[in-house]
Amino acid sequence: MKVAVQCESPLLQRSIELFLQNNLSSLKQCDVVIRDKKILDSYHSLYVSSEDEADIKKPFSSSGLYLALDRFYNKIINIESVKAYDEEVDVSSKDPYAALEEKIEVLTQEYKNKLLMAVKDFYE
Repeated sequence: MKVAVQCESPLLQRSIELFLQNNLSSLKQCDVVIRDKKILDSYHSLYVSSEDEADIKKPFSSSGLYLALDRFYNKIINIESVKAYDEEVDVSSKDPYAALEEKIEVLTQEYKNKLLMAVKDFYE
């Protein structure tokens, strides 16, 4: 996963960069952007703050940061896989069981991802 950091606070910026030094990328090539300012129109953005609605609450540890990134990335993958599934499935296909089978596979994958996130949250 490629992460870009765009914080107004230089101390927070440098702290996150130190934690994620192996995953840092430019803003144009990143999968996720971590910001300390809430931007509503940004889809792949994580908000760091001490507020309740923050994706990553301050103070945070390295493991907490990685778990929040993992949860967010899995959520993005689930949304994109459902969108891709909806675009790929043709309702008028000749084999009605193929569409059902694909739908079951997508739902099973979503369930698996949610279950893994619950286990990771429990051991956090």
